[in-house]
Amino acid sequence: MEKLQNFINGKYITPISGAYLDNFEPATGKVYSLIPDSDERDVELAVEAAEKAFPIWSKMTIEERSKILVKLSEGIEARMDEFVQAESRDNGKPVSLAGHVDIPRAVSNFHFFATAILHFASESHYMEGQGINYTLRKPIGIVGCISPWNLPLYLFSWKIAPALAAGNCVIAKPSEVTPYTAYLLGQVAKEAGMPDGVLNILHGLGGKVGDAIVKHKKIKAISFTGGTKTGEYLARTAAPMFKKLSLELGGKNPVIIFADCDFNEMLSTTIRSSFANQGQICLCGSRIFIERSIYEKFKTAFVEKVNKTVVSYPQDPNAKMGALVSLPHLEKVLSYVELAKQEGGTVLSGGERVHLEAPYNEGYYMRPTVIEGLSYDCRTNQEEIFGPVVTLTPFDSEEEVMKMVNSTEYGLQTTLWTSNLERAHRIADEAQSGIVWINSWMVRDLRTPFGGVKSSGVGREGGWEALRFFTEPKNVFVKY
Repeated sequence: MEKLQNFINGKYITPISGAYLDNFEPATGKVYSLIPDSDERDVELAVEAAEKAFPIWSKMTIEERSKILVKLSEGIEARMDEFVQAESRDNGKPVSLAGHVDIPRAVSNFHFFATAILHFASESHYMEGQGINYTLRKPIGIVGCISPWNLPLYLFSWKIAPALAAGNCVIAKPSEVTPYTAYLLGQVAKEAGMPDGVLNILHGLGGKVGDAIVKHKKIKAISFTGGTKTGEYLARTAAPMFKKLSLELGGKNPVIIFADCDFNEMLSTTIRSSFANQGQICLCGSRIFIERSIYEKFKTAFVEKVNKTVVSYPQDPNAKMGALVSLPHLEKVLSYVELAKQEGGTVLSGGERVHLEAPYNEGYYMRPTVIEGLSYDCRTNQEEIFGPVVTLTPFDSEEEVMKMVNSTEYGLQTTLWTSNLERAHRIADEAQSGIVWINSWMVRDLRTPFGGVKSSGVGREGGWEALRFFTEPKNVFVKY
């Protein structure tokens, strides 16, 4: 059985502990590889390597760094099929999704920040009769990047690409649930000519190696995507150490559907925004609010489409949904279906585990689930489920729906369907969320800020926001 290794100082090495963790294939429920059970000693090795590499990497011209990152993006693209198959197997998602979304986006992330850094400008402020101020932006030093399991390489690259482009050295930890494409990335970085020690990739448990990264005094910034509870712990731990923090956390996203929408386009997009990646995307819309005049029409059409959704093994070309990422996560999602029933909800479709034929009979499959009849403020409608479960709720007025939309502790994204321009702008302004999509979903421009409000996070990723986070501004005044 293959044993993955840590990537430290440009080399693959075994964990100091010599211990390994099982890596399960969600489609079959079987262990198919082993990953390092790293700890603070491995982090220390990576920090030592990064310290030596930082003067080399940070003093390179931005053109030199840009060329290496472009080569890195091209290296992933050249091995596209290998990365796609690895991502699908590790995560349980359909091969088609990994091939159309996950790996192409990782390529785009590296290429985008490789070129963005060439145009990253600073400010100057003229003081008449006195002199001029100008701002320098310097890399922070060594930064920690901790990414989740739902979009493994996609979100891993979303963090480390701007950190590297800005001139930092990176200690990166992928999720222990989905480590494989991050493991492959070390090879590509080496082949792209990245100096040893600039990018270090450590595998293992969040409570051990992740915690050691957060607590290490020489790691000056942490970029984290994951659950809100973990984010709270990171904030409590890192704040007294005066580390920079970027936290992209949970979501309980609303979809607002008015009767004047383009019904057919809305319907097909809402199927996707509900169940893409088995509902395991922080941007999925799990609370669907429908204007009462079209509630029954929508419910009938939506459930009919949901019932036709093919749940199958990732390599099945007909699969629209694959396996959930792990058995504990599947059990958690199913427990919320039972909770919804206890809270008075009616399951209109799905709600149960799917057992395929061997060798996939022990895989973590679940039918897409639609529930109605719940109050907007019940637990099912307030807590993040992060799976293929949506609730339907009718509304009568804009005022009523906005009360329900803004009722949760989360505020990542809002999706709105309407042809009324004034209403669209009004709701976009009133929605307590970091992103609003009007008559669309998951349209991402890499130049725009990404992130949420309330318990959905702190700070923004993407575009100049990411490059600003991974640099420190320094003001210089020159007297005339």
